[in-house]
Amino acid sequence: MYIDLMVQIKNAQAVGKDGLKTRYTKMDYAVAEVLRRYGFLNKVEIKGRNPKRSMEVSFNEERPIRGVKFISRPSLRKYAKAEDLRSVKGGHGILVLSTSQGIKSGVEAKKENIGGNLLFEIW
Repeated sequence: MYIDLMVQIKNAQAVGKDGLKTRYTKMDYAVAEVLRRYGFLNKVEIKGRNPKRSMEVSFNEERPIRGVKFISRPSLRKYAKAEDLRSVKGGHGILVLSTSQGIKSGVEAKKENIGGNLLFEIW
């Protein structure tokens, strides 16, 4: 689940590691790719074969993750329309949401005029 991935990334950066090796899921990979596009991660690679795939993530030293706020939980989902999406920390962070067209940032979803399940904010 993406919550575990985000906590692992935040904790690994807090202790000064350069990268992280974690389990691979399609959702975790999609979330990591959004973070890579916005400069929080340098690269995301998938290693191994199908039953035991793993994902290697390397961090961007110039843009560390300072905070994460989880909006939806498995027990309580929060949804928003495209017009309700807003900027995070005055544009210094991003909102990540799950849409019908995949995992997208708030900026991308607003441009494409699609809403969805709000996952988390990161800055």
